[in-house]
Amino acid sequence: MTFLLLYYITDRKQFPGNEPERRERLLAKIAEAARRGIDYIQLREKDLSGRELELMGREARKRIRSYGSRTQLLINSRTDIALAVGADGMHLRSNDISPKDVRKIWREANGGKDPVVAVSCHTEAEVIAAKKSGGDFVVFGPVFEKSGLAGTHVAGLQGLSSACRHNIPVLALGGVTLTNAHSCIEAGAAGIAGIRLFQKNETEEMVKTLRGV
Repeated sequence: MTFLLLYYITDRKQFPGNEPERRERLLAKIAEAARRGIDYIQLREKDLSGRELELMGREARKRIRSYGSRTQLLINSRTDIALAVGADGMHLRSNDISPKDVRKIWREANGGKDPVVAVSCHTEAEVIAAKKSGGDFVVFGPVFEKSGLAGTHVAGLQGLSSACRHNIPVLALGGVTLTNAHSCIEAGAAGIAGIRLFQKNETEEMVKTLRGV
């Protein structure tokens, strides 16, 4: 079986407690994800100020590195913060700057180092555009439930299958559970992305279950 990519998207607000407690619980979950071999962690705390996001990104990177992990840290939309914290790359919305522009900025700042660039896609056309613009892979959805974005429709397994036809890895997002993940893989997905899937389940058992699909 092809190795299944796992992509954890953070949301500290799903954790109980006050703000300092939520931040610490999130960092602990990031550390555990790295220890258990999650491939990518997207730091997506969009409500934080730039300074707060940078501080959290630095601490997340420190904890990931403490395990000597192959886990790669991606910052949501903020190229400046991704560079500042020493992240491995970026996660872009489909209407952000292009992956090609990110790579140009990154190489100029890092002396030729190439970032990982993931792109959010909701339609097959966006998947094609992400490939043409130099994305490494796409996070596609919602597959099973709406994302809350205006105008976004559930793609379903048929939409996911169509998105997977364009020779760029596609990770399934949106209502993916330990029960239905296998159907995403059968539809052609190279991996699974999620927030609740990673934050609500015990990490070690989740990884074993998903990679045993």
